[in-house]
Amino acid sequence: MALNKNALIRYRTIDKCLQNPYRKWTLEDLIEACSESLYEYEGKQVNVSRRTVQLDIQNMRSEKLGYNAPIEVYDRKFYRYADPKYSLTDLPINESDLSVLMESVEMLKQFSDFSLFSELKGLLHKLEDRIYSEKSDQYPIIHIDKNEQLKGLEHLDVLYQAILKQIVVEITYQSFQAREPQTFPFHGYILKEFNNRWFVVGRRHRDVQITTLALDRIRAIGMNLSLAYHRKDFDPDAYYRNTFGVTVMGESQLAEVKLVVDRKNAPYVLTKPFHHSQELLEQRSDGSVLIRLWVHQNFELERLILGFADSIEVLHPPRLRQRIGRKLYYAAKKYEEDVVS
Repeated sequence: MALNKNALIRYRTIDKCLQNPYRKWTLEDLIEACSESLYEYEGKQVNVSRRTVQLDIQNMRSEKLGYNAPIEVYDRKFYRYADPKYSLTDLPINESDLSVLMESVEMLKQFSDFSLFSELKGLLHKLEDRIYSEKSDQYPIIHIDKNEQLKGLEHLDVLYQAILKQIVVEITYQSFQAREPQTFPFHGYILKEFNNRWFVVGRRHRDVQITTLALDRIRAIGMNLSLAYHRKDFDPDAYYRNTFGVTVMGESQLAEVKLVVDRKNAPYVLTKPFHHSQELLEQRSDGSVLIRLWVHQNFELERLILGFADSIEVLHPPRLRQRIGRKLYYAAKKYEEDVVS
């Protein structure tokens, strides 16, 4: 049963009323209390009908919402809790609830590097204490891959806060190709994760071109409050529409890529497409499949194809086929003696 916000407000209001044993609550009293609560929360007059509150009481009594509230009528007119200690806010946690909470806690803990979740830390500790006291010797069912040894994770929160508050950052950055680090103002737009590595995407000050910086190559970072932050027009979905990975290239690098995937790996590629543009062109008699992508010919795409080794053949475009073939040739040369022997 789907619950809207108004229904939850009414349930909480009825619950609060029935927790007060020093007043006799008629149906009219509960209707009036619900109307006042909705006005307080919504800022507008809401006419709560008699039928609505009667259905609310029925739902609170039932197992549909898991409340099983012991609401009784006495003197044929007044409502109360048969158990004076009952409250909707103090319901016992069942086995199913514990499992869901435990997995939720484990997933939230993956984002502990963000200050956005810092206020949740105390709550997470309380939940963990409650969960593991109720459900001991239980390993998490969901396991998320997270490499604690990754460099640059300490910059995540600074960049997140700068983007959130629209502040220019001063970054000292050294790419793998650069001999010396460079320092420059940077307008960050989004944080992006790919293949368990984090990037900040934005523009250098006064630049028009979008730049992607790897967090593990940032040497230092600080706030530059002297410059005005400019977001300009940046749509992440549109920007990455034709890209696998994080390296967005020009229109000249956008190509129709045709790949033949062997029988053994075809089910994996079909059930987990490489890219949203992936199309199945042909299912062959030997069990292999021919697929097509519309993507930029970037480094990440090459790494993806090379990861399948002899399981994938590039048919088109010729330039990509030659590059992959050349890399596989020199890779095979390194193992030539082992293969021959």
